Amino acid sequence: MAGMPQARPSGGVASPAQKKFKVVLLGESGVGKSSLVLRLVKDEWMSSQHSTVGASFFRHAVNVNGQPVNFDIWDTAGQERYKSLASMYYRGAAAALVVYDITNMDSFERARYWIQQLIANSPETIVVLVGNKIDKESERMVPREEAKRLATESSLFPYEASAKDGTRVVDIFRDIAAKLVEKGASVPQVGSGGVVGRNGEKVPNKGTGGKKSGGCPCSS
Repeated sequence: MAGMPQARPSGGVASPAQKKFKVVLLGESGVGKSSLVLRLVKDEWMSSQHSTVGASFFRHAVNVNGQPVNFDIWDTAGQERYKSLASMYYRGAAAALVVYDITNMDSFERARYWIQQLIANSPETIVVLVGNKIDKESERMVPREEAKRLATESSLFPYEASAKDGTRVVDIFRDIAAKLVEKGASVPQVGSGGVVGRNGEKVPNKGTGGKKSGGCPCSS
């Protein structure tokens, strides 16, 4: 995204003066949401992972022009039976990544559903559309032009990435951090995970810390 402040990864522990934002990943099971987070946080990739149950919680930090920006990242389950729980995680989020698999048109169509939910229920959230698995370009089923059209129609930021080889994964989160700093006080910040219940009440942080259970292997 042109014109944004430059951001760079940073380690270290967040202090109260540092900015902290909730970021959520949404999308169908198997599109690679967990793999994207694993690539970001640990610079690793696994050829197979069990499906996320409920949601997994991660922390990551970057610097934007010397200013620390901390992310509380919620990786939500993509299975249909967990769909009703997703609003607990995306409500009040500063940013959301709606992820689809470029080799799976159904996952792209389902991305439309998540975009509609975010626009209707969390309009303050910055939404990023991410086409994962560009390492499988020869198997592409979702045309780039169609993804760009959806992003334009919904005022989203479009990206394509690969959790497998790391292409653009860090760039996505750097750009989100820069955009959040640019927006300043208009963006909601969180203090302890930022999970919000149906009636607006704060729900205790019960993220699984990256642990997965279930039986569906999800790659890239």
